[in-house]
Amino acid sequence: MIERIAKKKLTELAASFKAVAVTGARQTGKTTLVRDVFKKKPYVSLENPDTRRFAIEDPRGFLQTYSEGAILDEVQRVPELFSYLQEVLDGSKEKGKFILTGSNNFLLQENIGQTLAGRIATLNLLPFSIKELRKGKYMPESDNELMINGFYPPIYDQQIKADDWCSNYVRTYIEKDVRQIKNITDLIAFERFLYLLAGRSGQELNLSALSVEAGVDSKTIQSWIGILESSFIIYLLRPHHRNFNKVIVKRPKVYFYDTGILCYLLGIKNVTHLNSHPLRGAIFEGMVITELIKERKNAGRDINLFFWRDKSGREIDVIIDDAGQLLPIEIKSGMTIHSEFFKNLDYWLALNASEKSVVLYGGTERQKRSDGKEVLNWRILEKSTL
Repeated sequence: MIERIAKKKLTELAASFKAVAVTGARQTGKTTLVRDVFKKKPYVSLENPDTRRFAIEDPRGFLQTYSEGAILDEVQRVPELFSYLQEVLDGSKEKGKFILTGSNNFLLQENIGQTLAGRIATLNLLPFSIKELRKGKYMPESDNELMINGFYPPIYDQQIKADDWCSNYVRTYIEKDVRQIKNITDLIAFERFLYLLAGRSGQELNLSALSVEAGVDSKTIQSWIGILESSFIIYLLRPHHRNFNKVIVKRPKVYFYDTGILCYLLGIKNVTHLNSHPLRGAIFEGMVITELIKERKNAGRDINLFFWRDKSGREIDVIIDDAGQLLPIEIKSGMTIHSEFFKNLDYWLALNASEKSVVLYGGTERQKRSDGKEVLNWRILEKSTL
């Protein structure tokens, strides 16, 4: 078993808060992680019908059974339990008493927000990072192979073919998780929307255009985007707030957290197809951005990542805003360094006083220029942080 980087932060949170919720997409290894960290705590799955019935019919009696605390898995299946859990936590001074997890992240977060806000810490667990894949000796040498496989643990530790696993994952997510969310009734329309959104990965989110193509109103599209975002299927990269000349774009860009899921939705099944696919650059870009997100999520840090684009089309793929210190990053899937890599950086740096800028790309040559620009292979993120 690969030891997860998030283990350290989870241990810290449990030492400070009375309860901790480990959230994230289905199959990211949440249950494996909490059972590894809290070996002495009873593990209770509320997926079990008898256990769930006990918790629903006698919530006080159920919690009294685990008066010393427990891991409560699939806890969103018993929403009635949260109010009673609040009562138990308010009457206790013990840290890390209850650890909550669940596969339907949307419902879990909803219940936590309604009853346990201020009493519980939350840790988001994403699929494997490249650092974890390397540590487990699972890291593919080819970027293309990595993009097609994605980063979900079962593909590696159970050696399941990526296309087969992703197909079942998408089906399970739609038929099980999405079906449980009350405001989604037309699952066929939602699935069609998911495929449409995949084709817009790395692009600005245009709700009106999606509404027309999906055949539903803009409010529905906005609601579905919120569900996908809270379920850790997609990530919205927000534009940087600093308005230099009143002509920057204000819509977020949409990325999929996992390239394997994205490739499946786009119908990409092999390296040859990926190499010639018009969205290969966007897939690569999303992979690098998600790696930056994982680094922050695993450490429990805020996501200080943005993009910048003006209405003439000049764009910086990522801006890291560290308390006002801005680091612009360009992401290029190509393997050969050329002048086009620096065109947008030069323009942006003329508007800013940043001393450093970075290009992360698919090649292996490393350059450090006199003007502060640094060109690095993107896998440097295995060893260092940005």
